[in-house]
Amino acid sequence: MEYKFLIYISYSYAVPIGIPLEQEIVDRGYHIKWFSDLENGKNALQNKTNVLDSIEDVIHYEPHIVLAATNDVPDFISGIKVQIFHGFNAQKRPEGNTNFSHFRIRGFFDLYCTQGPSTTSGFKDQQKKQPHFEVIETGWSKVDPLFPLIPKERNNKPTIMIASTFSKRLSLALQDEVYDEIKHLSESGKYEFIMVLHPKLPSETKDKWKSLEGENFTYHNTTDLIPLFKKADIMFADTTSAIQEFLLQKKPVVTYNHTFNHDYLINITTPDAIENAFIKALEAPQSLINNIGDFINQLHPYFDGKSSIRVIDACISFLHKDKSYLKKKPLNLIRKYKIRKRLNHYTFKTYSKAYTIKK
Repeated sequence: MEYKFLIYISYSYAVPIGIPLEQEIVDRGYHIKWFSDLENGKNALQNKTNVLDSIEDVIHYEPHIVLAATNDVPDFISGIKVQIFHGFNAQKRPEGNTNFSHFRIRGFFDLYCTQGPSTTSGFKDQQKKQPHFEVIETGWSKVDPLFPLIPKERNNKPTIMIASTFSKRLSLALQDEVYDEIKHLSESGKYEFIMVLHPKLPSETKDKWKSLEGENFTYHNTTDLIPLFKKADIMFADTTSAIQEFLLQKKPVVTYNHTFNHDYLINITTPDAIENAFIKALEAPQSLINNIGDFINQLHPYFDGKSSIRVIDACISFLHKDKSYLKKKPLNLIRKYKIRKRLNHYTFKTYSKAYTIKK
């Protein structure tokens, strides 16, 4: 069968998630199109030739499988709606005592392709309460290019990657004292810094950090982080989900005011602690590496670079599966209206049960 896939995104940072999936789909000889519902994502897709320009084009395309790196997806387009995630669970905003927004069920997806045991268990728990979707653990497509892991040779001048989230409450990029300390350490010549910032951060913040560019500091305007991960010896970050991606290499991460004091991170709370934390991280104490190993075995225990294969296999199998055991999706009138307003496409059509094609 000639399956038709759609990769549905909103922001530029979702493109590296879709590219390994696109390659797998192309290798199998299936059809693949992209669509973004926001300008940021549309701009990131400008160089691609297989992009649908409007939601009307998406409807006419009639996809069998919609791979969404978004929090929601239009209920009125055909195909099974598959959540492929736009990040790991960064544990930024706990809801209640132990719940996180990562596990919020918005009522649009038929299948969650989870990244590892820690996300699988969370969505399985939600599935018991809202049995209108299926959960299959596949690993995450974005990190396929990270593998196989190749040990990095340590240079005399260590390379430190800086990554920051966008929220005012959590972003280290918005802290003047952190900026001043990194500027000082960069000018000292002891370290080489490479930096990326979240696309949603203000342009003036990006310009401020770009001003540090020189022999020991390079700012990268990119969402393709894996080549930078491979260059770095350690990471300095806040609560960005890039932390979890970086940890898959079993390299230490220093965090600044992280929401939680995890034993697999070196967390600090003041700028004057930054350099000592870097020194400790570069020593890579075995106890820390062991803790990182325990964490990533629950986060993403797939080191073969074949998560995209598992995602596509899971989607095709689920597309043909008898899904009569699944309940109807929730009515969701307010969220459905918001999607229609965002896309300027108003229709009463909706797929309240998972799409199925019999073999």
